[in-house]
Amino acid sequence: MHAKTMTSPEILGFPEHTLEAKGALWTAREIAQQPRMLERTHAMVAQMHAQLRAFAGPLVDDPRARVILAGAGTSAYIGQCLAPLLDRALAARVDAVPTTDIVCAPTLYLDPAQPLLLVSFGRSGNSPESLAAVELAESLVDDVRHLVVTCNPAGALARVPVAQAMTILLPEETHDTSFAMTSSFSCMMYATAAALLPAGTLDARIGPIAAATAQVIDASLPLLHTLADVRHDRVVYLGSGLLQGLAREATLKLGELTNGAVATCYDSPLGFRHGPKTFLTDRTLVLVFVSNDPYTRRYDQDLIDELRREGSAARVVEITARPRSDAAADVMVVAGLEDAPDLDLSWPYIAIAQIHALLHSLARGVTPDNPNPAGIVNRVVQGVQLYALDA
Repeated sequence: MHAKTMTSPEILGFPEHTLEAKGALWTAREIAQQPRMLERTHAMVAQMHAQLRAFAGPLVDDPRARVILAGAGTSAYIGQCLAPLLDRALAARVDAVPTTDIVCAPTLYLDPAQPLLLVSFGRSGNSPESLAAVELAESLVDDVRHLVVTCNPAGALARVPVAQAMTILLPEETHDTSFAMTSSFSCMMYATAAALLPAGTLDARIGPIAAATAQVIDASLPLLHTLADVRHDRVVYLGSGLLQGLAREATLKLGELTNGAVATCYDSPLGFRHGPKTFLTDRTLVLVFVSNDPYTRRYDQDLIDELRREGSAARVVEITARPRSDAAADVMVVAGLEDAPDLDLSWPYIAIAQIHALLHSLARGVTPDNPNPAGIVNRVVQGVQLYALDA
């Protein structure tokens, strides 16, 4: 009788023991868990919606008021993805302003006389700029409320000592152990959309979003492995509308996980022609997040076709939920969201970019869970000296 051979479970096509040996286990787990975490985040926020409306409603329904979506690094890009959509959906003005901008120039962004809902994002909730932005808003704005969206119940941001504050605390698994934010980004973004959009807006959409994210995590692997093996030294991500913020996050993820070995650039397809196109070389990979909006999509596809005709980049990859009938080989398709708003595409699209960054990191011999062992950058930023406003 032969003994059973024990096999290690696979994550993103790798055995767990292989990922652990390569210093990539946490990053891979946290990317792969996103469909499940998104569904849990939806259920959590749905239970809180009446409380959230009572807290935020007086400001988001007031055309005189302002909502600022604030974070640093990846957390700032949550706001950049959501602000254009929420500005159209809410009566209040909505802006994305990084905490790093608020802290260094608070009087440019905080109006004492304008009622403010400050939405603060933080994976750990311990970034010094996050706490300083809350304190500055408290000291400068007459009527301010704080909505904290965080993954860490022990973080300072979750316990800010202010009178008007409410916290959305995400599932503990989203407090990513890896250096790079993956499920924390996707779930904080989802929680904020679900919290501030009208009740029930995403109820019928969470199932298809989670399913499409799970589908593309598996379906994208063959092409992403091929791209990682080439090890392009320059990578461009492009997206229109709210997908431009997503393109920015995608470039950061690649830069972080390859420890700066890849030069990155982001823009909108229309904006890319205005100078940034000079970034292209025969070693450059271009990936385009294609909009589902039929008007916007024409501009996205025009740029894709132009770059392919010119041959000025090594490869141009089209990431889309609506593939063209004459689609080229370099296309990744998100299934099941053909008629979805662009917001819904954000989660499967960013999963593709996260996997690309992970695989590219591994191909270069970097350890994704801790890509910068020298400590030049850290999971929670260090080295920030804060100054009193009247100094």
